[in-house]
Amino acid sequence: MKKYKLGELLDVTRGASLSGEHYSTEGKYIRLTCGHFDYNNNCFKENKSKDNIYYTGPVREEFIMSEGDIITPLTEQAIGLLGSTARIPKSNLYIQSQDIAKITCNSELLCDDYAYYLISSALVKHQLSAGAQQTKIRHTSPTAIKDCTVWIPRLSEQQRIAAVLSSLDRKIALNRQINDNLEAMARQLYDYWFVQFDFPNEEGKPYKSSGGEMVWNEKLKREIPKGWEYLLCKEITTVTTGKEDANFSSTNGKYPFFTCSKTTLYCDSYAFEGKAILVAGNGDFNVKHYNGCFNAYQRTYVLIPKDEKYYSMLYYSASAMIDSFRKGASGSIVKFITKSDIENIGVFNCKHMVLYSTINNIFNSIEIRRDEIARLTKLRDELLPLLMNGQVSVVGE
Repeated sequence: MKKYKLGELLDVTRGASLSGEHYSTEGKYIRLTCGHFDYNNNCFKENKSKDNIYYTGPVREEFIMSEGDIITPLTEQAIGLLGSTARIPKSNLYIQSQDIAKITCNSELLCDDYAYYLISSALVKHQLSAGAQQTKIRHTSPTAIKDCTVWIPRLSEQQRIAAVLSSLDRKIALNRQINDNLEAMARQLYDYWFVQFDFPNEEGKPYKSSGGEMVWNEKLKREIPKGWEYLLCKEITTVTTGKEDANFSSTNGKYPFFTCSKTTLYCDSYAFEGKAILVAGNGDFNVKHYNGCFNAYQRTYVLIPKDEKYYSMLYYSASAMIDSFRKGASGSIVKFITKSDIENIGVFNCKHMVLYSTINNIFNSIEIRRDEIARLTKLRDELLPLLMNGQVSVVGE
């Protein structure tokens, strides 16, 4: 391992200052922001938090990004963001803005793939955090990044290390993509079968569209298929809230600690064990499912169905409620979901068990891959510092 300043190994350039008058909801180019970093998984993500993400003004060619370009943020809009890295997924689509730095490696000393992990390693992140300007939103700079001290192996070893870490990331990304497709499939089936009531009848045709018999349901104030029963969450599920005191949570804890944020914290004790659906009562308004030992904050509702067959149905019913609630939660009024709201979510009890089993099987497949993602992520995160500081090496042929 040889000691360097990052500036001896790579160049760091700041993006363009983009005028807000040219922000748009559509256009040829997307302006890069800190929202394009999935800093929990250290990869690129599409920024869905803004609708004016396009840029229609003039921009120099040097700021139009190419596929595979490595970027890192210069502004810490969320704790832990500094030192994150991402790769541009497509050429001639994204514009580098002034909050984003582009990394260009000296190929004789530093492998691109290795640099991607080196910058996001604890060694560099700690240096950037310590040197960041202490304002409400902290900043770093190309100069500060280049001033970080690192130790790196010879180029051939860098390539072997990067190959191991990259293979883990590719498998994680593939599992996420499969899960996204399965999730979309399950939601679509749920909508067809349990919202539109066009599940397959005895002849394989859509039930309602083919004239299937419908009867009035007083709870829903609408017609539902004959023989179906509409049940409220409180009739089939135990609804519990988490602990009021969140001070016991820590980043080094053993058990997941769910709050109303999409980010999962960890704690040293647990109050719940087993399979459950978690609904955030305010904040990000999200729905999660988890199986194991965990804890939850007071505004996170924990739903444990009494019958396994209702598990996925309740998850998608809660998701539908969250979607409608989120749309109505804009503006200055802080809204939240009450326990009564949760208890009055409904699911159907029907005689067509194949409907439950089909969606539950998809749901369980998602769970299996989610567990594998967690194991692979843990392995990658444990290997990263060991490989970067030379405690573990990759043996070549």
